[in-house]
Amino acid sequence: MTTAIELTELTKTYSRGRAARRGLDGLTLSVRAGEVFGYLGPNGAGKSTTIRLLLDLIRPTSGTVRVLGLDPRRDAVELHRRVGYLAGDFVADGRQSAGECLAFLAALRGGVPAARIGELAERLGLDPSARIRSLSKGNRQKVGLVQAFMHRPDLLILDEPTSGLDPLVQQTFLDMVAEARTAGQTVFMSSHIMSEVEAVADRVAIIREGRLVAADTVAALRARSLLEVRIDFAAPVPEAEFAALPGVTGLRLDGTTLTCHVDGAPDALLKAAARHTVIGLRADTQDLEELFQSYYAAA
Repeated sequence: MTTAIELTELTKTYSRGRAARRGLDGLTLSVRAGEVFGYLGPNGAGKSTTIRLLLDLIRPTSGTVRVLGLDPRRDAVELHRRVGYLAGDFVADGRQSAGECLAFLAALRGGVPAARIGELAERLGLDPSARIRSLSKGNRQKVGLVQAFMHRPDLLILDEPTSGLDPLVQQTFLDMVAEARTAGQTVFMSSHIMSEVEAVADRVAIIREGRLVAADTVAALRARSLLEVRIDFAAPVPEAEFAALPGVTGLRLDGTTLTCHVDGAPDALLKAAARHTVIGLRADTQDLEELFQSYYAAA
């Protein structure tokens, strides 16, 4: 099997009285087996809706879903056996200790070695003896992560997995994701923070208002980013000489300093600048967070 998730023209419409709201709008997406796939978008973009459709927690209005080659509705029992799932709002019985909760969930899965559960809890800094109702959000999230990873599933579906975690635990989580990929597992991970998935994702998709706006490798998306340029001249230069250059946007002149963005090759800008005395030049690729924000804000 080369495809772990296949979505075709997937649409989900929520109705409330006479009003209707579209959670997904014709989403077509493919996730390869064995890859880490980052699913990015602002809150309310449709990430959790997609994940719930993958697991048949809700039903699509139209379109098709295949997960690990299975129909989430018809093959739910077999599919859930092979999936590790962390909901964006993970909850558990507050009367149990973390260890009791994990042992119960392990038993439902037919048994998971206690050593495996203990290893994950230790790595994440989770106290198994602590009552769940006494845990902070971050520590409850650790319980959710252990139960998702503990049975070494073929597919991990993680909805905002680092919510509430401190930076050190976030890094441990990313290490666990990388190890899962090395072991041949597929990871589908939603987030609204690019930096959270950049270090481990093979590919990412960006969703906005229920529609796919980009899907590619991190390197390819980085190649699309704009060049941020600052040029310091010895004397003021005419703005009109630079404003109409191909690929130049966001041009600003502040005294003898020119700043702008360049989409594509900066050759025309550099040739225009060379007609003047340049005393300083700096060019940086656009930060990926800024690139993703531009996708989020696009009409």
